Amino acid sequence: MMKQLLTPDYIFESSWEVCNKVGGIYTVLSTRAKTLESAFPGRIFFIGPDVWLGKENPLFSEDDSLFAKWREHALKVNGLRLRIGRWNIPGKPYAILVDFTPFFAQKNDIYTQAWADFRVDSLHAYGDYDEASMFSYAAGKVVESYYRFCLKPTDKVVYQAHEWMTGLGALYVQKAVPAIATIFTTHATSIGRSIAGNNKPLYDYLFAYNGDQMAENGTGSGSSANGTKTTPDVFSSDVAAPAIVMPNPCPTMDSSAPRPMSKRRIDGAGQRPA
Repeated sequence: MMKQLLTPDYIFESSWEVCNKVGGIYTVLSTRAKTLESAFPGRIFFIGPDVWLGKENPLFSEDDSLFAKWREHALKVNGLRLRIGRWNIPGKPYAILVDFTPFFAQKNDIYTQAWADFRVDSLHAYGDYDEASMFSYAAGKVVESYYRFCLKPTDKVVYQAHEWMTGLGALYVQKAVPAIATIFTTHATSIGRSIAGNNKPLYDYLFAYNGDQMAENGTGSGSSANGTKTTPDVFSSDVAAPAIVMPNPCPTMDSSAPRPMSKRRIDGAGQRPA
């Protein structure tokens, strides 16, 4: 059967490192933003955490005139405190910074629903899990709010969540707005780093490692990543195997195919150290 592949009308990408230079994902996103902005002018949005509350962020230029009506709606109706402007990188794409701190009051309810819907186990989480998860959930709410207020049902929308810190939001979007195609991308894995850091053979023995069992060894982030890799329409990774991509597949990008229950794996060619 012939399938018609469609180009998205809008793209949303979320990462803890949008307008927040803390690691390698910042480099990945910022160096590809100009190309994406050229291909989708004014139709690609990067969502990041507003960790500079009350301070000037040199990586972000706020513009109160951008999407003013939606921003007001998002605050009054959805409880989202947003700053909207441009990311100060080549291409200067739209950037939406969200204050995720109000969602800490709903943390237990959010985690309960994540367990009920996707079996994401947060009971054993520690460290920065709560902070990342609340940002992730808020980012998902941002996408839902913009979609319902600004877009039409016929618009083709893609939401890409980068790393486990944004996984919970991808799951939220998957359930709340199934018309939005979701992509979950890991740029490294704690298991891959652990194997490589202990001088164990990673690629030679990929067949022997039980990644799911290792990821569930007391880490909430592992549970979040596992839940997210199996649910969104596409799962991609730089290191979880030799550059794997897992289309689930993506229904919004295919105008004829229904969303199947089964998943397929497509192994890529490149390899990168953990």
